[in-house]
Order: sequence, then C-alpha cells, then structure tokens
Amino acid sequence: MKTYKLLGLLTALNIVFQLISDVTAGKIIDVLGYPVSITILYFPIVYIISDVMTEVYGYAQARRVLWITMLCSVVAGLVYQLAVYIPPSVIFGQNEAYQIVFGSVPRILVGGWIAVIVGDFLNNYVMAKMKVWSKGKFVWMRTIASTIVGQLANTSIFYLIALYAILPNNVLVISIISGWILKTLVEVILTPITLVVIAKVKKVEREDYFDKNTDFNPLSTKV
Repeated sequence: MKTYKLLGLLTALNIVFQLISDVTAGKIIDVLGYPVSITILYFPIVYIISDVMTEVYGYAQARRVLWITMLCSVVAGLVYQLAVYIPPSVIFGQNEAYQIVFGSVPRILVGGWIAVIVGDFLNNYVMAKMKVWSKGKFVWMRTIASTIVGQLANTSIFYLIALYAILPNNVLVISIISGWILKTLVEVILTPITLVVIAKVKKVEREDYFDKNTDFNPLSTKV
C-alpha cells in the first residue's frame, strides 16, 4: 500500500469533526429565521474532507476513513453513556444538566451514524463516478453535485431519527429542507478553498486517483 503524507491528518480531522457533531447536534439554533442543528456551522467540513480524500486518494481510501471514523464515534458514544450512568460524587451538583445533555446522545448518535454512513457513501460515490465520467475535469461541479446528494440523505435521515417527536412535524420538515439547503450553500461558498486544498494535496501526495475499477460496495475492505 502506498504511503501518504497527509492522509493521516485528514483522517484525524474527519474524526474530530464527527465527534464534535455527535455531542452538539441536539442543539437547535435559528439561522436566517429557520430552526436547524448547530452542526450546520461546521459539519459541512466533514463533507469537504470526504471530497478531498475521494478526489485525491479514491473512493476506497475514503471508505476506509469513514469506517475508522464510525468506529471512533461508537467507542466515544459508549464512553459518553458510561459517564452518564456512573453515580456522581456528592460534591458534583451539575449531574442533572450533564445527564440532560449526554443522556440524549444515544438517539442522536444512532441517527448521526446512519446519516453519516449513507450520506458519506452517496457523496463519495457521486464524486468518484463523476470524476471518471468527466475525465477529471470540472472538480467544482463534482464537489457541489456530490454534496447536494449526500447532504440531502444525511440531513433527512438525521432529523427523522434524532429529532422526530422532539420537533413538531411542520418544523421538522422545514428544518430538513433548510438544513439541507444551508449546508449545501456552505460548501458552495467554500468551494474555492476546497479546490485549492485539493490541488495542494494532489501536489504533495503526487496522487490523482481515478476509480475506474473500484469495488463500490460500502462493506468492502479493499483499498
């Protein structure tokens, strides 16, 4: 297997933003008058990282990083619950607030895991296939198109699993649509930065992988 200089760093960043999203996704904020998860401010970075990895290293490497990230998220989720259920010290007066925040994490985690897995695989699949079809041209078009598909799946699945019956149904639908649009807009706005990062990573790694014979099975372990 070829050794890469930046793949480890990108993997670490992907894990970091996933773990941050796991414990903060339940907070709802208003953006332009629409109720959305606070993760709208930083979760698109996960998709940008996925775009960079798929574009430079190929679908199989991005798939490997996704499963590593999910493993880390599962381990962290179990530790969060352990921290909630262990009885607190008598001098710790904030346990109720602690339980409210971390006690809601299991549902959010399950919704987040399923949403990330489905959304990320769709994002990477579209990105990889379009690269082959376009013969490596129009990177900006691939990053935006893959985000539209991936974020639609991710946002819909997450809100339906994590926030159904918590938000009123009409608010839930509005949140899904507005969250999807706003996350996509974030990536569109950041597209120039994404393109610069992709170009620099390709130069450093001396890699520009085309998934012509890739096994796109999400469960495959081939790299």
